[in-house]
Amino acid sequence: MKKYLKSFWNWLKSLTTLDERAVELHGEAKDRLGEVIKELKDVKKAAENVVDQSKDVVDAVKGKKKRGRKPNNKTKANNSNKKKKWN
Repeated sequence: MKKYLKSFWNWLKSLTTLDERAVELHGEAKDRLGEVIKELKDVKKAAENVVDQSKDVVDAVKGKKKRGRKPNNKTKANNSNKKKKWN
């Protein structure tokens, strides 16, 4: 009897594609989860940038100088008074 039930169950299982669909859905959910994790990391990075920028705004309101990279005020001057000779 147990043998017949087992063979019936295997026959019934072979007719359905439920297990195949479950495997597909599992794979798709796993891929989506990976993409969501990547996007959340990007959002976290952007939020940290917003926090830093808001601190700069508060400092600007207080009258502090802008933080960050110093401007390059050096100008390149051509000190050559010699005229170029044309051949």
